[in-house]
Amino acid sequence: MSTLRGKLKKSSVSALRVAELAGVSRSAVSRTFTDGASVSPATRVKVLAAAEKLGYHVNHLARGLIHHRSGIVCLIVAELESPFQANVVETVTRKLQAIGKVVMVLNTAGQHDNVAAALRQTLNYRADATVVVSGMPPVSLIETCIENGQRVLLINRDDLVEGPECVLVENEAAAREACLMLHRAGCRQLALVTSTAATPSILARECSFLAAAAELGTGVRIGRAGPTGYATGAEGARQLLGASTRPDGVFCATDLLALGFMDVARQEFRLGIPEDLCVIGFDDIPQAGWLGYNLTTFRQPVDEIADHIVGIIERDDPEPTSIKRLPAQVAWRKTVRP
Repeated sequence: MSTLRGKLKKSSVSALRVAELAGVSRSAVSRTFTDGASVSPATRVKVLAAAEKLGYHVNHLARGLIHHRSGIVCLIVAELESPFQANVVETVTRKLQAIGKVVMVLNTAGQHDNVAAALRQTLNYRADATVVVSGMPPVSLIETCIENGQRVLLINRDDLVEGPECVLVENEAAAREACLMLHRAGCRQLALVTSTAATPSILARECSFLAAAAELGTGVRIGRAGPTGYATGAEGARQLLGASTRPDGVFCATDLLALGFMDVARQEFRLGIPEDLCVIGFDDIPQAGWLGYNLTTFRQPVDEIADHIVGIIERDDPEPTSIKRLPAQVAWRKTVRP
């Protein structure tokens, strides 16, 4: 109990107590803990020694709010269980923390009332910016953030809302290239495995792949068995491969869909990949490179996306609404015939 009291006592140490112990002014303590502020070496040593002895820590939130900056960045996320979304969240949070930001993650996969309450909490904390990481959160959440004066950044979605800055992967160009890759591999019975999610990025991939196939004079069968995930890809394989005419070239809107499709194709239909059919995915999640899959896919530039987000947030004066487009590079592996 005495140890707990000691910890609680240390947590309430003020800058004034540090100043009294060090024998300096309150402003000297503030300057010591402010980057770039002028303070003599002797004063700095005394202040740091006193702070160490008392267990003093700067209240960055209070200091930031004086200048109307909390240092908090809110991430609005859905589908946290998705390997791609998890990779984006990990990379963005790591890079934001490296520049001294505190990251608050809002999981929008729950009930609407819970999401609304959590969003109100982030607004109460006056987050410096809100980053919408995935395509699932509704536009209404984005509009709420903008209406409350927050800077909003969108990843892989270009909603018709005034205000946000966007960073987009060129989904259309990649999906078109996927169609041409399958055609060059000799595939003439094409299929598209997608989901019911209807996010902006998935819709862009669907439309572009279908348009490219139409230009080639090739029909496309579509498998859309459920939400974006492994099980939907597996069910899509059962529907498409169980038909009288099987596809010999398949584009899956995400890697998770592709992994489910490939497992069913191999295990239940005993088909060889790429001997019997070619498969292309999208995202380049870590599992795509596992030896059991070796999936040819399109790599989303997660590091470049995170760097762009950090660069925007570091700017003191927001620029007018802008859109940054980044290419998705082909990750060649073993699921498409050369």
